[in-house]
Amino acid sequence: MERDLEGVVALVTGAGRGIGRAGALELARRGAKVALGLRDMTAGEGPTEDIRAGGGTALPLRMDVTDLGQIEAAIEETEARLGPLGVLVNNVGFSRPAPAIEVTPEDFDAMIDANLRGAFFTGQAAARRMVRHGGGRIVNMGSQAGAVALETESVYCMTKAALAHLTKCWAVEWGRHNISVTCVAPTFTSTEGAAVWLEDEAFRESVLRRIPLGRIATTEEIAAAVAILASPRAGMITGTTLFVDGGWTAV
Repeated sequence: MERDLEGVVALVTGAGRGIGRAGALELARRGAKVALGLRDMTAGEGPTEDIRAGGGTALPLRMDVTDLGQIEAAIEETEARLGPLGVLVNNVGFSRPAPAIEVTPEDFDAMIDANLRGAFFTGQAAARRMVRHGGGRIVNMGSQAGAVALETESVYCMTKAALAHLTKCWAVEWGRHNISVTCVAPTFTSTEGAAVWLEDEAFRESVLRRIPLGRIATTEEIAAAVAILASPRAGMITGTTLFVDGGWTAV
């Protein structure tokens, strides 16, 4: 495995499971010292042990991105214990599906709070430090849902579309500080959160018909895309969204 992130300090939010966990493991395999942002600290035990068992550095941190104080404290502790922050993977996001005419204000606010507000202020806090350090990389976790319409997912789609555009805005503002900002947009991926949907055979088949490659993505494939954009080889890539969707958005 190429260790193109040797010694780089990376913070991954939502690192306890799914894509966040896979991203943390991949960055560690590439040599990064990884801070794991966790709302539930027990969820970080597995990835922390896996990283350390492989000889890597893992720092589990309490980090609910809906709490601005926890965002600031987690980034401060990351730098105090690991060194200057070089990479942020802004991964937290979730959905509460419902037909648009049935979305409650509580569910609307919860998705905005985590998917957009949390992502914004986590990126802001990271960028403030990256400016002082002379640069860094921010990889936002978007979704193909930011580019296509999915029934019962209007609010989730809206937040991911906003995150893709925010990626462009940050790239323009922060490029002068040598901060690159990109977005990874996966299709349906084999995660715990998606399992309840993909176990429905009719739903799974309807999804597979939309994906030219004819299969669901793995978390490792999404993590590989994140690692590429976080690496020095992606130094001239900023302000763009990389779709890891098996061709869904090409149709």
